Amino acid sequence: MNVIEGSERVHRPETYKQWQIRTIRAGFKTLSLDLMKTLRDKLKAWYHKDFVIDEDNHWMLQGWKGRILYVSSCWVPAQES
Repeated sequence: MNVIEGSERVHRPETYKQWQIRTIRAGFKTLSLDLMKTLRDKLKAWYHKDFVIDEDNHWMLQGWKGRILYVSSCWVPAQES
């Protein structure tokens, strides 16, 4: 096992679209986010106007002032045995 910490450590962040390709290739499919309308309504009523919630191809995007901070999705096996 090769573990690197400190100044030699390199982070290689991947986009959620890269994770989507990887997960589909692994044999999974996304589930629909039926709760998006409810979440948007609550967001407008309860949260700051700069907080954003959106959906992109069954991924829930959460952001602040136009910058995406969190991305969530739900996956199931594409073929059930």
